[in-house]
Amino acid sequence: MSNLLDEAYAAAKELPQEAQEAIGAVLLAEMDAHRRWDDLLAQPSNVIERMADQALDHLRQGRTVPLDEFLAATEKD
Repeated sequence: MSNLLDEAYAAAKELPQEAQEAIGAVLLAEMDAHRRWDDLLAQPSNVIERMADQALDHLRQGRTVPLDEFLAATEKD
């Protein structure tokens, strides 16, 4: 285990059980998400090319919004 991971583990052990469970759940979810991205990116490039083509089609069809507009709209909620 790395020094930083050891340090984080030691700090988490001092927290209440509920907080430990929450941290564990977040860490496991993040690791799973990372694994899924690795799996997706390891696919043949035609999968990623299809995803890119679909995104470009959505852009051409006006089915997208600029990120700054999206973020501004979500901050209002």
